[in-house]
Amino acid sequence: MRFDLLAFAAGIWLVQQLPGLPAPGPIVASAVAALGVWADARALGRRAVVPRIASAVAAAVLGGSWAAGFAHVRLADRLEPTLEGRDIVITGVIASLPQPFERGVRFTLDVERAEPGTIRVPGRILLAWYHDLDAGTGQAFAPVHAGERWAFPVRLRRPHGLANPHGFDFEAWLLERGIGATGYVSARGEPVRLAPYVARPAYFVERLRERLRAKFLEALPEHRYAGVVIALAIGDQRAIDPADWQVFTRTGVNHLMSISGLHVTMISGLAALVAYGLWRRSVRLTLRLPARKAAAVAGFAAALAYCLLAGFEIPAQRTLYMIGVAAAALWLDRCDAASKVLCAALGIVLLLDPWAVNAPGFWLSFGAVAAIFYAGAGATRRGHWLVAWARMQWAVTIGLAPLLLVLFGQVSLVSPVANAIAIPVVSFVVTPLALAGALWPGDALARLAHWVFEWLMVVLAPLAAAPAAVWQQHAPAGWTLPLALAGIAWLLLPRGAPARLHGLLLLAPMFAVPPALLPEGTAQVEVLDVGQGLAVVVRTRGHTLLYDAGPAYGADANANAGERVVVPHLRAAGVAYLDAMVITHDDADHAGGASSVLGAVEVGQVFSPLAADRLAQAPYRLPCQAGQRWTWDGVAFSILHPTAASYGDSRLKPNSRSCVLRIETARGAVLLAGDIEARDEAALVARGAVLGARVLLVPHHGSRTSSTPGFVAAVAPAEAVFSVGYRNRFGHPKDDVVARYAGARRWRTDGDGAVTFTLSPAGFEAAAERDRGRRYWRTRGDPAR
Repeated sequence: MRFDLLAFAAGIWLVQQLPGLPAPGPIVASAVAALGVWADARALGRRAVVPRIASAVAAAVLGGSWAAGFAHVRLADRLEPTLEGRDIVITGVIASLPQPFERGVRFTLDVERAEPGTIRVPGRILLAWYHDLDAGTGQAFAPVHAGERWAFPVRLRRPHGLANPHGFDFEAWLLERGIGATGYVSARGEPVRLAPYVARPAYFVERLRERLRAKFLEALPEHRYAGVVIALAIGDQRAIDPADWQVFTRTGVNHLMSISGLHVTMISGLAALVAYGLWRRSVRLTLRLPARKAAAVAGFAAALAYCLLAGFEIPAQRTLYMIGVAAAALWLDRCDAASKVLCAALGIVLLLDPWAVNAPGFWLSFGAVAAIFYAGAGATRRGHWLVAWARMQWAVTIGLAPLLLVLFGQVSLVSPVANAIAIPVVSFVVTPLALAGALWPGDALARLAHWVFEWLMVVLAPLAAAPAAVWQQHAPAGWTLPLALAGIAWLLLPRGAPARLHGLLLLAPMFAVPPALLPEGTAQVEVLDVGQGLAVVVRTRGHTLLYDAGPAYGADANANAGERVVVPHLRAAGVAYLDAMVITHDDADHAGGASSVLGAVEVGQVFSPLAADRLAQAPYRLPCQAGQRWTWDGVAFSILHPTAASYGDSRLKPNSRSCVLRIETARGAVLLAGDIEARDEAALVARGAVLGARVLLVPHHGSRTSSTPGFVAAVAPAEAVFSVGYRNRFGHPKDDVVARYAGARRWRTDGDGAVTFTLSPAGFEAAAERDRGRRYWRTRGDPAR
């Protein structure tokens, strides 16, 4: 059965890699046929090889059919394209814990009806209500609470996220949670609270979580780690300071700062232990039901209650299902091998949530448990508990290293030490105190939990600050992962197995094989998808340049494209040093991520027209001005704008001082035009600047202030790129501007995702991330080519 369950999981994983789904008819036919083959193969016996292979293949087909059918149902509940941007009035119930942010509040809404009544809206949507939306319209902002019924005027859009290599897939995240549209409360109407509370179990839990969060915030005002105490009690991580997340990540204890599998297991085990101790004291109860079975029920019930209190998030659900399988096996007197329990839990998790395979937490949670079971399987004697604890820490650390490198591009080297201290403190002291503080009247227990964690941070902060705390590297080549997993299996063999350390040789390629270098004379230009803004990575054989760092997404220091898009992309590409960074001008959609990049990556020099007090952490700065030239690896770079004289004109707008960069190779040139406007384009043409380019980054995102016919004719691009946000509020790019580039192949980051151009001696290549990384759930928008 284990092989069948693994094959079932493999079938589900394969479907999640498909660019499109098969039609419903073939899915049903395949499922019926596979079910028949599986039943026949199982009837023939477990020992024969051919029936076992047939059974596994049929299980894989069943898994794929299940995932594909489930996906059809979920995709059918998405917003229709014709409803995007329309004013709609929706009545529904707030179904989640409202999440305040600097400009408003965000929450999920269970939709009950929509007006006009002829339209169909998804059953669950994600909404934002902004405090400052259309100020002066007279719309009053009111606090919202879980379980309330409201009528909201809204504008919706289909699920859409940024699409970058190695980037977070927001659309997959929405799909897994059943959210069929996102949007905001519109100022063209008045929201109305229709009912203070709708009595349903799910809404009761969310209202309870909201009240507990308010209790903690009141008990811990201005306390640095109040967000951690809240996260451990009710699973809401939003209040944790970004600087603290850095400490948790660098020390490898970030898995402890949420309702993780470890915490759920701990609460379940504690409840089971108490139930077992009390139950076995009663002869009557023990005769009716063995204490072990009563403990199993109590443990599962405690895990369920804790998961509900945590919002029943996906990671907690996985642990709950694993505990449920173990409890069921004990209840049914089927205490089989640990691998059978693990595989059964795997099958149940994927049966209920086929998209779990897209989540890093799925692989890390099952990988950690599998590593612990595997390392402990060969133990011939129990030994001291400290030795067992050290063996488990070693198994988890080395066992998860390849997955952490593939998923996040880094591994904490101080994680074994940090976790050895943090796990008992957080799991057995802070978390129970936080839960007790949630249920017990008064503030004492919550304050005690905070005090204990405060002392823990005294230990973790120096570990995180160590220069060698984290190993960061490029994304490993795909072929190195199976080798690394085989090496780990070798390393974790029982004591006495020959040449265990030889497993390190199989791990070595994952760490030692660098990305292939570009040929001499080659320029690779990557226009990243950062929303309404700009960030371009230019690489040659041995050098890297960043042209703008993307927009700021909010007031939070880490809410910007530099932190969320640019830095992860550079790390995955193996770029630890930027030879140059160009910040074209002082607009938030271009410079918003610059500070985050400078704080995370070493930069050689910065070209920018920004004032001296901006980007103060830049080690070496030059004003960006026409005439600056250099050559890297056979590729010529030249700055065409602004002129030195323009710095003396205080009347110029920031856009008119945008740095314009031309990159020239033997296969053609690339012109990066920033946000220059019509007068600047005319000045470039009048000065006789060499503008001709095969690839043009269209000025000012396709605004009508730019792309004059004379400039377009002078550049004469074969490829034109519009860096724009999906359904952005400026309406970029404008239709008439797009039409001016009718002679070029047109690319849009809102529809194509990140776009990569490679100009090499061997030829010219262009590729879009939404083509290269196509998945059936990703929407392209409607880019004009």
